Amino acid sequence: MSTKQLSTKHLLGIKYITSDDAKLIFKTADSFKEVINRPIKKVPSLRDVTIANLFYENSTRTKLSFELAEKRLSADVINFSASSSSVKKGETLLDTVNNILSMKVDMVVMRHPAPGAHHFLAQHIDANIINAGDGTHEHPTQALLDAYSIRETIGDLHGKKIVIIGDITHSRVALSNIFCLQKLGARVKVCGPPTLIPKYIKSLGVEVEYNLLKALKWCDVANILRIQLERQDIKFIPSLREYALYYGVNKKVLDQVGKDIVIMHPGPINRGVELSSDVADSDQSIILQQVENGVAVRMAVLYLLADRRGDR
Repeated sequence: MSTKQLSTKHLLGIKYITSDDAKLIFKTADSFKEVINRPIKKVPSLRDVTIANLFYENSTRTKLSFELAEKRLSADVINFSASSSSVKKGETLLDTVNNILSMKVDMVVMRHPAPGAHHFLAQHIDANIINAGDGTHEHPTQALLDAYSIRETIGDLHGKKIVIIGDITHSRVALSNIFCLQKLGARVKVCGPPTLIPKYIKSLGVEVEYNLLKALKWCDVANILRIQLERQDIKFIPSLREYALYYGVNKKVLDQVGKDIVIMHPGPINRGVELSSDVADSDQSIILQQVENGVAVRMAVLYLLADRRGDR
C-alpha cells in the first residue's frame, strides 16, 4: 500500500516522528478508510502478525479502536488487562511483557500510567511498541486521528488556527496535539483556567488565552478536552458548575462567535460541563468522525510499523 517507510520502528510519541511520517500515516489511512467503508471490511495485510494490547489503565474508545483496527488487518490479537492479571500479584512490567513475548508476539500496544514506560520497553524488548497513552505525557494516535480529521474537514493544516480548550495540565492529548499540529504547520493556542494551564506551555511556542469567547473567535477549530478529575489530587477548580459557566462551550457561546468553527472532542464527554449536548450533536461537531477516523489511522500506524519489523 505504501512504498515509503516510517522513520522509526516504534510510535512512542509525536515528539519522535517527523512531519513526513505523519503525512505518510494520513495517506495510508486514506486507503484504509476506503476499506472500512466497503461491505467486506477486512484485508490480509497483517495475517502473520501477533499483536498484544496491554492496558494498565481503563480505556473504552482507544482499546476498542485498536482491537478493531488489528482485526480489520487480520492480525492475531491478545488482550491483556492489568486488573485481572499477575500485575496484581506484584509482577513487574518487564516480566509481564517478556512472558507475553515468549508467546511470539510481534507488536505491543500499551497504555500505562507511568510517563516513559514505553521508552523503557523499547530499550528492553524485541517488538514494535505503540504508545496508547502514558500518564499525562503523550497519546500519539489520538493526536494523529485529530489532525487527520481536521485535514479531512478543512484541508491542509498549514496556517490553520487550532485552539485546545480545557484541562491542559493533566491531558496527554493536549501535548501530543500540540506537537502534531505544529509539525504540520498549524498555529496552536490553549485556553482554560490558569490553574489548568502548565507554566511551561509557552516554551512550546503555544499562545495562551484565558477568555473563552476570544479564543473561539480566533480559531478555525476548537478541540475541547474534559476535566480529568481522576488525575487531580488537589482541587484545581472551585466546582464543575463554575468551570461550565466560564469555559463550557454551548450554543449560546457559539452564537456570539459570529462564524462557523469546527468542534472536536477526544471523549469521553462530560456533557453539560465542557460541552453541551446541543453543540456535541450539532453539524459543527466532527466527534463521531474522529471515532471513525481513529480506526483508519490506527490501521495505518500498525501496517506501517509492521513494515519495520525486520529492523532490530
